[in-house]
Amino acid sequence: MDFPLPKFHFSVQWGGSKIAFTEVSGLNKEMDVIEHRVGSSPEFFKKKMPGLQKLSNITLKRGVFLGDNEFYDWYNTVAQNTVEKRTIIISLLDENHEPKVVWTVKDCFIVSLKCTDLKSDANEAAIDAVELANHGFTVEYKS
Repeated sequence: MDFPLPKFHFSVQWGGSKIAFTEVSGLNKEMDVIEHRVGSSPEFFKKKMPGLQKLSNITLKRGVFLGDNEFYDWYNTVAQNTVEKRTIIISLLDENHEPKVVWTVKDCFIVSLKCTDLKSDANEAAIDAVELANHGFTVEYKS
């Protein structure tokens, strides 16, 4: 019997150090719907056709480590009308650590950098998050 892949075993190649991420979210695409009706049409409804695609920003979360300024360095590549864009590869892995589903996200750049919250009575790791704008992604399912 086949089972679906669990979502907790994944890797992210983002152009920085190979540090494990704790969460990836926002791999969403939507398509606008254009409604159109010719005035002389005998049908009393609008026809629908595909319009422009909408892409969600992607959020990556990872632990805070001493001496690690890579998120901040990437964020600070923004200059007047320029920014460093990267291709991000997100892989869902099987029990042998082999990629089984691969999302390749193109032209990513940081639009939001969220530093960890601090709480004196917390018992959890410090987590930073970045939100990435992108220009689309492809999905490859491997056997």
